[in-house]
Amino acid sequence: MTTTVYVPRDAAARSMGADQVAAAMAAAAPEARIVRNGSRGMLWLEPLVEVVTGSGRIAYGPVTPEQVPGLVAAGMLHGADHPLRHGPVDSIPYFAKQERLTFGRVGLIDPLNTDDYAAHGGWAGLRAALELAPEQIVATVLDSGLRGRGGAAFPTGIKWKTVLETEASQKYVVCNADEGDSGTFSDRMLLEGDPFAVIEGMIIAGLATGATAGFIYLRSEYPDAADALHTALASARAGGYLGPSILGSGKAFELEVRMGAGSYVCGEETALLESLEGKRGIVRYRPPMPAVQGLWGKPTALNNVVTLASVPIILARGGAYYREFGLGRSRGTLAFQLAGNIARGGLVERAFGVTLRELLYDYCGGSASGRPIRAVQVGGPLGAYIPAADFDLPLDYEAFAAKGAIVGHGGIVAFDDTADMAKLARYAFEFCAIESCGKCTPCRIGAVRGKETLDRLRAGDRPRHQLALLRDLCDTMEKGSLCAMGGMTPYPVKSALEHFPEDFGIERTPAANASGTRA
Repeated sequence: MTTTVYVPRDAAARSMGADQVAAAMAAAAPEARIVRNGSRGMLWLEPLVEVVTGSGRIAYGPVTPEQVPGLVAAGMLHGADHPLRHGPVDSIPYFAKQERLTFGRVGLIDPLNTDDYAAHGGWAGLRAALELAPEQIVATVLDSGLRGRGGAAFPTGIKWKTVLETEASQKYVVCNADEGDSGTFSDRMLLEGDPFAVIEGMIIAGLATGATAGFIYLRSEYPDAADALHTALASARAGGYLGPSILGSGKAFELEVRMGAGSYVCGEETALLESLEGKRGIVRYRPPMPAVQGLWGKPTALNNVVTLASVPIILARGGAYYREFGLGRSRGTLAFQLAGNIARGGLVERAFGVTLRELLYDYCGGSASGRPIRAVQVGGPLGAYIPAADFDLPLDYEAFAAKGAIVGHGGIVAFDDTADMAKLARYAFEFCAIESCGKCTPCRIGAVRGKETLDRLRAGDRPRHQLALLRDLCDTMEKGSLCAMGGMTPYPVKSALEHFPEDFGIERTPAANASGTRA
């Protein structure tokens, strides 16, 4: 009987030598069947090699090409003991405690094989959707409580309902795969490890809204994801899942990939649409919203990768099933991405309500340096800094908003107690100054002035005066910017000032308010 060995094709694993490991495995065990799967998300173990045995899939890692002959000789193909052996993948604590819904197939299947995808629940959501009227599909998504996983957390069903009810000769579905936030990689992992889930979600979105064409706007720095998508789209088309008659239903939907322009601001939905139309990626005035006038002025359902990949399981199992996960208005699961100064970085999918402390210590084992974790930034480079005192805060959209923070795309970057929070706060202004599209004054000018003001504050130049300027500047940027680029830049600045005033040369007092000065 042929033994199957899984070696990841994920970009993170490939960067650690997975291609060379696969080649070495083919040479050392020519009788084995080698499958290139996605990553399980335990990035400190990459390349993680899995062997199918009578006791399940046994994991070995991290494996180097030089170690492969010795592993094979030691009986790896039979699941034999070895210092690199971690036992059954499903029993590894980091993985076993997760609640994998959207990422349920990532790492489990051959991501480019439609039959493997179908054997593990793929296309079930689409088949269910084909039996429903568009209004019923929208109602199911509304019932699930699914909100956008790209940062704004807008209810997906409401967006789709708007597109459905807007009259137009043509409608579109657009997937925002321009993942550019620091510490985020869930979109990439899905596109490389389970691209059919995103494709299926987009087809369902088309059925729900009346759209017959879709585009995946992919970050230009993701060539591996591009290759996976092109192969998967060709397979889906050949299988009858795309084209003029989806599975013989008479309902049409077609998809194509468009590469991004390398600009951070193109992750903002209206700038993305401008870029997709072949224009300079700058933010549009709103209203009208993209759901009413989006791509080429037509109603557009624009969602991010994880949002769309969450849709098939909702249609397959029902909105009530998905709604059982989470709490409050934050339903379902989110793929949290752990990076920075962390011992075991990677991806953890859990229902909303898990705390930062659980993720940082129970899953990730604390900092890589062994020093106390002082702060984490959640939600990308414009997310707030959360101090250790708030690590028991549940990851929930409303709970974070009440603290002046965001959950965003689920990226979490950790810093130990040697981090200079004033320097990190300054970076927010510096980043905004570089990446601003330049259309609105608060963002274009405010970021530059903010950086200058923080430099004067750190130098001890009239601190009370600089703090007053910062307060006014942050207020102007938050309330006057056209999009979240300028509107959220004050978040890391204000949170650093509030929680770590000593790093700015400001005395910490019990009466300090959010700006770090006495109330």
